[in-house]
Amino acid sequence: MSRLIIAVFALSQLFACANKQANQVANLFEAGISRGIVDNRLHEASGLVESKQFASHLWTLNDSGNPAEVFLLDSTAKIKMTCKLRDVDNRDFEDIALGKGPDSSKTYIYVADIGDNQARYPVKLIYRFAEPESLDNTEVLITDFDTLQITLPDGVRDSETLLIDPINNDMYIVSKLEDSVNLYRIAYPFAKGIITAEKVATLPFHKIVAGDFSVDGKEVLLKDYDYVYYWKNTDNLSLDKLLVTKHEILQYDGELQGEAIAWARNGSGYYTLSEKVNDTLGKLLFYKRN
Repeated sequence: MSRLIIAVFALSQLFACANKQANQVANLFEAGISRGIVDNRLHEASGLVESKQFASHLWTLNDSGNPAEVFLLDSTAKIKMTCKLRDVDNRDFEDIALGKGPDSSKTYIYVADIGDNQARYPVKLIYRFAEPESLDNTEVLITDFDTLQITLPDGVRDSETLLIDPINNDMYIVSKLEDSVNLYRIAYPFAKGIITAEKVATLPFHKIVAGDFSVDGKEVLLKDYDYVYYWKNTDNLSLDKLLVTKHEILQYDGELQGEAIAWARNGSGYYTLSEKVNDTLGKLLFYKRN
């Protein structure tokens, strides 16, 4: 019996060691530095992307049960602009991204109403509108926008992650609650009416809550509640092929409810942002590249 106990203990230590090695943090980025604390209007921040129009500013939003609003933060996490979508219900806004749209001279904001904890919505909604061109107004009513309607080929699923490939503008949704999450692709240009996404991969992750492409499309981030995962696309792979290759784990200062991540457009690092938890407001953290 003592030999069996010793063997079991040794095996458990081996697994623990392997798991520790698997979760070692790559020395590619520094620890997070707070850029500022967001105010109470952003108490359920979910989704983050750096603006193209306004340098060192970031777009973010609140998730379900809040107004259909998009907020522009400056480099110290102060809200500089609020964009309200007219006659839109925030069922469960979960992510935000930038991409192309009908006018090739403009950059468009994609607001992803894709959350669905109770599996109630057979159609996911993504709202697309052009980035405002000035900071003259602190409050903007968005009346000119498109509504993309997306269904998944394998049923109703919760999701919190939207990525848009900056090279070809293909859009990707990552499911959340499966033991191994699913990756779905919507090819650009997007069709009118209801679009059925294509399931292109199953990934060995659980509770993925955010992700982002770098501006050049060469680097990709995904995060769950505990880790940030990183891929360098040296072989110009499509996203479904890239995300099944080996990844690195990056610096992440654990947030109690962190559901947002974004690359800096200049490639100098990445940001995370958390929700308000136990009366503590979220911080905008920046992780500088080494």
